[in-house]
Amino acid sequence: MTSDTTSRMLRLLSLLQTRRDWSGADLADRLAVTVRTVRRDIDRLRELGYPVDSARGHAGGYRLASGTDLPPLLLDDDEAVAIAVALRTAAGGLTGIEETALRALAKLEQVLPRRLRGRVAAVQGSLAGIVWDEDRRGPRADPAVLATLAVACRDHELLAFDYATRHGTTSRRRVEPQHLVASGPLWYLLAHDTDRADWRLFRLDRVTDPLPTGRRVPPREVPGGDPAAFVAGRLTAAPVRHRAVATVRAPAAELRAAHPGLAGRLRPVDDATCRLDASDDALPRIARLLAGLDAEYTLDADPEVLDHLRHAARRLADAARYTDGGSGARPESTSP
Repeated sequence: MTSDTTSRMLRLLSLLQTRRDWSGADLADRLAVTVRTVRRDIDRLRELGYPVDSARGHAGGYRLASGTDLPPLLLDDDEAVAIAVALRTAAGGLTGIEETALRALAKLEQVLPRRLRGRVAAVQGSLAGIVWDEDRRGPRADPAVLATLAVACRDHELLAFDYATRHGTTSRRRVEPQHLVASGPLWYLLAHDTDRADWRLFRLDRVTDPLPTGRRVPPREVPGGDPAAFVAGRLTAAPVRHRAVATVRAPAAELRAAHPGLAGRLRPVDDATCRLDASDDALPRIARLLAGLDAEYTLDADPEVLDHLRHAARRLADAARYTDGGSGARPESTSP
């Protein structure tokens, strides 16, 4: 196949993805070729696995249909599901790219096999998100595990899996899965543990060998009615390595409006003051959170937190003196 033919076929495929139906004459006009050449190129696309339907007669034309398999050299099943969910999420709320995301989503879903559409719907319908002020890096969930849990949430099907605790011990758990919640790069399953008769959170990167039992149960109402808020509260209350609580001279409502991701960490003291729990396992995250506050505050924190903040402040002061001085000589660092 020549390079001209390859380029023309890629252009033809792009056109088929942008509109539901095309007449042979329209395609020939767009590609500056004959209708006969369009027919030959359509046959080549079919040979490569692209599901192109055609109809004869005056109203006939070509349509890129849903396939029994994904077209070759595009996406595997997990990639297709992940991209479709990401595009749906972007189209629903990421400022500035909604229209672009919708166009890309329309192209993908037009050829998405039916078996994958159910997985996409299950994942999307089971998701809730927690917005943090910073991107927390950490282990990602296995797409196959994510898809299995999403379907179990959608179908309200009892699920068994192996779960590793933060201490490294593993046990078999049996739960009624309710919601999947994303917190930064981490995913959590919110479920009712049948053995412990209580709500539990499970990090998906610690879940292995999920096995649907085939038994369906009625859905449960999450305490408070908001899965994301419930999970955020549990995460905030979880034990952390470093304690840091700031008393901020600003109303809690004002701080929530300026920093929506801090909502679960704030507690009002009075009309003009609130407390912010900045505790975390990582000292740099505490420093970045406190540095982002645009109000005066006092701090009650562990000694290692205070030491880290002092060293960070010295480095910032050194950098500021070097930048403002203009002497060309970097000051000697006061950090250890």
